[in-house]
Amino acid sequence: MTSHYFSFADADVVLRSAAPHATEFRVHKSLLSAASPFFKHMFALPQKPLSTACPEVPVIDVYEPKSTLEALLRFVYPTSRPSIDTLDELTPILEAAMKYDMVSVIDILRARLVAPDFARVAPTRVYAIACRFDLEEEAKVASRHTLNVNVLDCPLHDDLKHITAYAYHRLLDLHRKRAKAAQELLQLSEDVKCMQCNGARYHAFLPPKWWSDFHERAKQELAVRPTTDVVFSMPFLAHSAQAGCERCAGSILDAHWFLDQLKRKIDDLPSTI
Repeated sequence: MTSHYFSFADADVVLRSAAPHATEFRVHKSLLSAASPFFKHMFALPQKPLSTACPEVPVIDVYEPKSTLEALLRFVYPTSRPSIDTLDELTPILEAAMKYDMVSVIDILRARLVAPDFARVAPTRVYAIACRFDLEEEAKVASRHTLNVNVLDCPLHDDLKHITAYAYHRLLDLHRKRAKAAQELLQLSEDVKCMQCNGARYHAFLPPKWWSDFHERAKQELAVRPTTDVVFSMPFLAHSAQAGCERCAGSILDAHWFLDQLKRKIDDLPSTI
């Protein structure tokens, strides 16, 4: 079987994908050599012609399946790039690009790996893949996105088999330290008041009832997801307003400056491995 995309008449080498759907890709040594030091060195060695369709052209058997090899070559050749819509599609292509040292393809796939539709939806998987291939910058980006999820309650995936205990510990350590630091910042300013909660003892500092509820739930939330996305959301604050007195909702509105400052302090905490 010959590839639909790669069946050039002037090809001087054939790459044959792995069984069971072995496919011949009739390509050019010059392009592969420019894209890959691996192939450049390989082509310096004598190649035995084995192609039945074109006996004068040497054939190289590779371990990649048809879909992976085709996608890889589409990144190398000046043709339409393949659409990579899932991490299951990206990982084998990235693995092949790493194997053949195709730097330009690796750079494209690194950017795709940390695109929002991957990093936000499956941050722990992205982190695991980045660590597997020693992509430190991408691992840092992914680690920031993991702050929005409970890393101890994420779906178990085979990607985690390929990372070290050290890499996983780094992620847990980030969550633990940031959660602790964020919880310690939950200190109420004495300028935040509630007319009804303070009542006759207005000159004595008593925390509004909404703060007591907010403080307790925020500590619990930050312990699991040490980010500000949930604890400063309207539903979260509304719950605290309802848990307080009749004037606590107004107190929360008046304390917007304090909540903004608190949010910024938490956001400024170290957020990557």
